[in-house]
Amino acid sequence: MRVVSVISTKGGVGKTTVTANLGGLLADAGLRVLLLDLDSQPTLSSYYPLGHAAPAGAYELIALNLTDPHQIISRTRLDNLDLILSNDHQGQLNTLLLHAPDGRLRLRHLLDGFRDHYDLLLIDTQGARSVLLEMAVLASDLTLSPINPEMLAARELNRGTLKLLGDLEPFRHLGIAVPPLRLLLNQVDLVRLDARMIVRGLRESVPAATSISVLNTVIPNRVAYVNAASLGLPVHRIETHRPSGRRSPSALETLQALAIELFPEWQAAISTVGPSAERPL
Repeated sequence: MRVVSVISTKGGVGKTTVTANLGGLLADAGLRVLLLDLDSQPTLSSYYPLGHAAPAGAYELIALNLTDPHQIISRTRLDNLDLILSNDHQGQLNTLLLHAPDGRLRLRHLLDGFRDHYDLLLIDTQGARSVLLEMAVLASDLTLSPINPEMLAARELNRGTLKLLGDLEPFRHLGIAVPPLRLLLNQVDLVRLDARMIVRGLRESVPAATSISVLNTVIPNRVAYVNAASLGLPVHRIETHRPSGRRSPSALETLQALAIELFPEWQAAISTVGPSAERPL
């Protein structure tokens, strides 16, 4: 099972939208996908309609070490896409983990209960630095950070997300490597000159020799993503073809390119997703 955390210490960059749509596309590709909502503002938990709502969720998983799938795993109405709901509405998990001996390693130790049942675990995280966010990073094989093409977002990347990863480096002494980071340019209007300058500057600022890289895929700022969230559908089912007169790719093409770039080993399955994969919920 691959484990990917979608992270940023800055809120409003589109973590939940990326998590939901990437998970939806990979589920339509036939992969067994589990979403874990670790944000105390549970937007991901309400993105897709549920076929079955489990009585417990992320709080019981982390606080009580509960891994019984019948108790904590909810089923969305999308085939192959399950969800562990966010139910830490008062933000108690951060305090609990801060004082627990295994706080930052808690999730890493719980994942064996899911590995035989899923191909991919996607974790949506809080938009601020916290013990909960650090725990998600240390449980992951890869981290994905959406970045908006704004100067403040680029500055926050250095002050926040990159500093977070650097502060976790001492865990290497315990045999736990900090996972690689992939930067995803999100909500980009490539017509704007300043956006294009920020995109170019960000690509040039990342050293080639590090474990940090900027993805080639760029997610444009399109109303299709808003419409998909309103309908509770993955965006690749909403926009399957490039609209007439538009140069940028469709949402289906964009999400396929992103998924293949992140998971080249699943390229054959991802490439099969198309208009025929559209199914009502």
